[in-house]
Amino acid sequence: MRVTILGASGFIGRALADALRARGDTPVPVSLRDPAAAAAASAGSDVVVNLAGASVASRWTTRHKREIERSRVALPRAYLEALATVKPHPSAYVSASAIGYYGTSRTVTFTETNGPGHDFLARVCAGWETEARHAATQGMRVAIVRTGLVLGRDGGALAKLIPIFRAGLGGVVGSGKQWYSWIHLEDQVGIYLHAIDGADGVLNATAPNPVTNRVFTCALAAAVRRPALLPVPAFAVQLFLGEGAIIVTEGQRVLPERTLASGFRFRHSDLDETLGSIVR
Repeated sequence: MRVTILGASGFIGRALADALRARGDTPVPVSLRDPAAAAAASAGSDVVVNLAGASVASRWTTRHKREIERSRVALPRAYLEALATVKPHPSAYVSASAIGYYGTSRTVTFTETNGPGHDFLARVCAGWETEARHAATQGMRVAIVRTGLVLGRDGGALAKLIPIFRAGLGGVVGSGKQWYSWIHLEDQVGIYLHAIDGADGVLNATAPNPVTNRVFTCALAAAVRRPALLPVPAFAVQLFLGEGAIIVTEGQRVLPERTLASGFRFRHSDLDETLGSIVR
């Protein structure tokens, strides 16, 4: 199978490309910066996976918020418009999204059936998914993967957190009661392969056992065998990330109800095992 990957240079994209090669498929890395060129490069692919998007793990200035939205809404729209004339035409479109779609809550449990929230990231995710669904007008099967906190080596949140915790500087953020809906990188890639191979609709890419920030902090401290005694005030995170701090200080409890119903089986459902295997 030939699979075009938009955003293949990222943390998840690199791992997905490796997994595709390992099973004998051909990943085709393509940049979305030029949507017309990306569409032309997708000719002959069986599936398109769109992982492209400006990082949300940085300060949300007005300019950066525009780029977050443009990269997830305007560029995919232009790509799909250009792809309409491409032959041979891909038969499936798998789009990244994020659990930020649901907004934040410390009391609500979200599944794939819940509607969108009302904050900036929720609006961006809703627009992102609307554009993805337009691929169906071209006869393409559409799958949307709503991703949580991805844990793995050499990238993602742990690349920044592990050195801090190993230095003994880790600690609970704010109240510690905010939910972290996490997933091992191996399962994240597995869900994309599941979608590439035929699953459709919305799939939450979160392990079945979300935890609070306090539990996550204690588990990571135990994995690196260092204490986590220094609390991180919420205002300090807000100073660093601005409006983007909502991802760290609020969070949401998300369950992969439809993902499990579609036949996917998680290999990593225990946070202690996951962090231990990654740190080792």
